[in-house]
Amino acid sequence: MSEKKPIRIAMIGTGLMGRIHTNGYKRLGDFFPEYEYRPVLQVACSRREEKIKAFAEQWGYASYETDWRKVIERDDVDAVDICTPNDTHAEISIAAAKAGKMILCEKPLARTLEEAKEMVEVIEKAGVKNTVWYNYRRIPAVTLAKQIVASGKLGKVFHYRANFLQDWTISPELPQGGDALWRLDVDAAGSGVTGDLLAHCIDTAMWLNGGIVDVSAVTETFIKERVHQGSGEKKKVGIDDACTFHCHFDNGSLGLFEATRYARGHKALYTFEINGEYASIRWDLHDMNRLEYFDHGDDSIVRGWRSIHVTDGDQPYMNRWWIPGTSVGYEHSFIHQVADFFKSLETGEPCHPTFRDAYETQKVCQAVLDSASSRSWKDTGVEWVEK
Repeated sequence: MSEKKPIRIAMIGTGLMGRIHTNGYKRLGDFFPEYEYRPVLQVACSRREEKIKAFAEQWGYASYETDWRKVIERDDVDAVDICTPNDTHAEISIAAAKAGKMILCEKPLARTLEEAKEMVEVIEKAGVKNTVWYNYRRIPAVTLAKQIVASGKLGKVFHYRANFLQDWTISPELPQGGDALWRLDVDAAGSGVTGDLLAHCIDTAMWLNGGIVDVSAVTETFIKERVHQGSGEKKKVGIDDACTFHCHFDNGSLGLFEATRYARGHKALYTFEINGEYASIRWDLHDMNRLEYFDHGDDSIVRGWRSIHVTDGDQPYMNRWWIPGTSVGYEHSFIHQVADFFKSLETGEPCHPTFRDAYETQKVCQAVLDSASSRSWKDTGVEWVEK
């Protein structure tokens, strides 16, 4: 067996996503052993030395830094994984691209469309490999949905609907800002549920159903002021707590999307449904290994929704895991994205979603926010080219 080619990983950010991505790198060789390249956990980076030292030791990184700029300057780093708050994505990505590093960036790509545009221009000019962590694509049941849509089994699509519901920000006592609550600070996050939750729904929707042409949206911020952990003073809340929008897709179908952090009883309810001329499909994150399918072509006496348990070896990714009838979990979607990225190093093909793909999602997010602000329809300007 030929010796594996190392790709030395720099992990910037050590929160939830830093842990999940690291787990993906660590499991690649176990379940995708034939791949030509292998990840090496070279350096982890976070601002507080005590925290990053412990993280590096726990997860097996060879070294650590407290300044991401020093990470970018290092000659022993091939790929930079950005798991920091949204307000640093652009600066780190641009610096990494100019240094010739591969880049794997958490979603959303940026806080604003302007930031995202500059990122794409610099990354493409540098010609570095890149991907954005819209991981839900790589849940086997969702990938199977993509295969079904691409096969034409649904026929002409009429409707796409999705929602993403949470309930963790309802308390007015919850502050904004800081390590754990930066998503409530507009300066750090850029937006609320639009960039955090709907961005996932939009990416999946355009991957499955094509480009979104225009949108009409409403947003609401239910708690207008919160204490900011940085200053200790009450500050206006600038993010959207809830958003609903409808839209037209390029294929003529209608879309309906909803996201909120104010839905009691929901921690992470993400669902989508597609209704076509011949058939429909629907999926629920809470039952993530199942894809529901309705085929009008079935005999009338047995026609109805069927539940496909996505665990067989001929279904997407499942030949890498356990026996039929047993399940994989949330973390496996990230392992699959690591695997697809490393496979792309062998084939030379892009690992979608690229920065360019994520920029198209950012266009829709921006149009949603603009529509809600102006109370009018907004064109997205999406140029969807990914297949």
